[in-house]
Amino acid sequence: MSRWRKIGLIYKAPFDGSWRDNSALTPTAIEISASVIRVYASFRDKEGIGRIGYVDVDSDDPGNVIRVSKKPVLDIGSPGMFDDNGVILGDIIKYENKLYMYYIGFQLVKNVKFLAYTGLAWSDENGDQFVRVSSTPILDRHDEGRFVRAVHSVIFDEKKFKVWYAVGNGWENIEGISYPQYDINYVESTDGFSFGPGIKAIKNDPINREYRIGRPRVYRSNDRYIMNFTYGTTDGRYLAGQAISDDGIKWTRKDSEIGISTSVNGWDSKHISYPCILKVNSGKTYMFYNGNHMGKYGFGYAELVNE
Repeated sequence: MSRWRKIGLIYKAPFDGSWRDNSALTPTAIEISASVIRVYASFRDKEGIGRIGYVDVDSDDPGNVIRVSKKPVLDIGSPGMFDDNGVILGDIIKYENKLYMYYIGFQLVKNVKFLAYTGLAWSDENGDQFVRVSSTPILDRHDEGRFVRAVHSVIFDEKKFKVWYAVGNGWENIEGISYPQYDINYVESTDGFSFGPGIKAIKNDPINREYRIGRPRVYRSNDRYIMNFTYGTTDGRYLAGQAISDDGIKWTRKDSEIGISTSVNGWDSKHISYPCILKVNSGKTYMFYNGNHMGKYGFGYAELVNE
């Protein structure tokens, strides 16, 4: 069982009317040098439209912010495209001297709240700016996911891309507000951007009153796969869970073993969501995560104490 020591909030939303006005959703961390961790996130403006930027922090002390991106590394798409109403981070991996950014684009439509599909962008510039591979999704609408097909974790392993993503086919009405219903699928790809339909990895647990479970983040630990995810319930919980697998396909939930929970008070006292785990060269392991209201106030981190 993992145990995490919470350190605190790293980035606070400025609420200044800019493109970074509020939120820093789905923090996704990579090491860009021996001393710097770059945490990419989706910053939202006053209208709730997200653009992807970053916060650079000290590898030895992630509470020490080095810089915050002055402009988006990936802006919204062109009018009429699948990502013209905002983008959030899925995953970033290093492959063949490039950074591959898998992102989710949002588009408003008349009869449902939104559509959300996956795009791909890449960077040769150490991640300071990304260029779309295509203006259309690489993971588009399909019968397995009519409203949502959102990649959130990619591992290049055994000469193939292993991908875990959210699929959504309905909406949950809670006190007059529609929320997307989704769970988690798995798919493989030889090139990282051509995909067929996947297979079910984890379903919502109706006993726990879940209607959505997503943002899977998968990593290897010895001979096992570990998945951290976030689930939402009809009674208002929005929390991180965990599952283990021998092959990355068949999963057993072990939510009690994630080793982190909400605080008594403060920025993460109600919700803990979108955990991203990164082991750095020094040997330390960090978890970057959002707190209350899906990152409205920013993101923070914890350090692994034992495993």
